[in-house]
Amino acid sequence: MVVTFAPVTMTTEVKSAEMHHEALSEVLPGDNVGFNVKNVSVKNVWRSNVASDNKNDTPMEADGFTAQVIILNHPGQISAGYTPVRDCHTAHIACKVAELKEKIECRSGKKLEDGPKFLKSSDALIVDVVPGKPKCVEIFSDYPPLGRFAICDMRQTVAVGVIKAVDKKAAGAGKG
Repeated sequence: MVVTFAPVTMTTEVKSAEMHHEALSEVLPGDNVGFNVKNVSVKNVWRSNVASDNKNDTPMEADGFTAQVIILNHPGQISAGYTPVRDCHTAHIACKVAELKEKIECRSGKKLEDGPKFLKSSDALIVDVVPGKPKCVEIFSDYPPLGRFAICDMRQTVAVGVIKAVDKKAAGAGKG
């Protein structure tokens, strides 16, 4: 099978795959596996890369994404510009909250306020996020393992969320 890795945008052929030292004939979305690929150095592929069949919904680097977030435990206020570490699949990357779009009711998702200035513990919100480094994420409803995340700050989990929309980087676009 030929696969494409994101966010590095590298395509190669998989020779074999395994999980917990047992050979696999098929790998499913969300599986954390090891595999042997042709003509690719271990230095070119790293933890948090996403591999996909290159003929079926190829993964791409995200320029940014819109997420629904619930703040669990933060001692202060969160505003635009907040840049915590986000753990999404195996990626552990600082991401900037670019915009607080709307405050919502936690259970129903009903809009409570447009463009809030700040948020605090127990608030739920829709935010626009920009990753600090190349990152591949997907919409939660399409690929749940690649679309949920935890936000860590001050050595604790301060919020959790799911990705609602992704702005994917154009194929072949470099850092500008």
